[in-house]
Amino acid sequence: MGFSCGIVGLPNVGKSTIFNALSASHAQAEKYPFCTIEPNMARVPVPDERLDKLADLIKPQKLTPASLEFVDIAGLVEGAHKGEGLGNQFLAHIREVDALLHAVRCFEAGDVAHVAPEISPGEDIATIKTELILADLQTLERAMLKTEKLVKGGDKEAAEAMVTFRKVENSLNDGILVRLQDLSKEDQEHIGEYRLLTAKPTIYIANCGEESTPTVERYRAQVEEAAAADGCQTITIFGKLEAELSELDRDEAGDFLQELGLEESGVERLIKVGYQVLDLVTFFTIVSDEVRAWAVPRGTEAPAAAGKIHTDMQRGFIRAEVVPYKVFIEHGSYQAVREKGLVHTEGRDYEVRDGDIILFRFNV
Repeated sequence: MGFSCGIVGLPNVGKSTIFNALSASHAQAEKYPFCTIEPNMARVPVPDERLDKLADLIKPQKLTPASLEFVDIAGLVEGAHKGEGLGNQFLAHIREVDALLHAVRCFEAGDVAHVAPEISPGEDIATIKTELILADLQTLERAMLKTEKLVKGGDKEAAEAMVTFRKVENSLNDGILVRLQDLSKEDQEHIGEYRLLTAKPTIYIANCGEESTPTVERYRAQVEEAAAADGCQTITIFGKLEAELSELDRDEAGDFLQELGLEESGVERLIKVGYQVLDLVTFFTIVSDEVRAWAVPRGTEAPAAAGKIHTDMQRGFIRAEVVPYKVFIEHGSYQAVREKGLVHTEGRDYEVRDGDIILFRFNV
């Protein structure tokens, strides 16, 4: 069970530079469109101070953080829904991810071409949104053609789905993204399998290049305004600076951030917010010489969480022995919390909470 965030936007807005900063994998970043045709992918550790504190207490030989997958998707252009600029291929890549990181250019650089005559974050955002809406309308059109045949055959469930499709279609034609539409649980189930692009949670990234200037701040304000209208968060990143920062070791990077008066990098904030918009929670396991963090969707029940570790554990699930993180830290060891009777036993319907430290009991 993986969780992925796709970096999208127009060509030459700094997507691959941001990806480099996230992954330190040095994906190709050239000064011309479509240099990233096959999407670059990287699994990135999720910063979590709790894991570090557990490590300080337990001194494990191995420490494994939770992770997110980030996908660097090549730039979209106007007409992408019709196949312009390899649009169909790139839209397919977007369909496979769970959340979108919409990178918007907020920097000026004479040696890096922009697809439009002038840099205008508001218009750039509108272009991408339009292409995603038009792509979703095409998806719905195909779904309705298929479903209409079932409706004519008397399929009641298909008739209900058709009502949802038409409602969503009408709202999209009015420019309302799917994630902003008032849809019931049943509506969401009807459209779920189609992985509509505008239904995905989205974060806007204001890529400000290397430095802040009055012009850059004006551009960034446009991104924040558009994000607020879409009910999204904005993360400001100085992409080139962040890519250079990612090449330093942890202590050097920390010193550099301190000099800048920052507690964490823009990339770290981006990872954390990505985790939030995917509505994930973290549980921890302490087994042998390893402390490990695991990511699961909020509301995941104990057997499914056990299955994240190994399918045999889900099949043979007996119970979960749970200690909240704060209780564990307060007493310092699993033995101490057990002696004080602070370990609580949970069954199959227990929903894992953020920060739970869990020992799963199961039959092999």
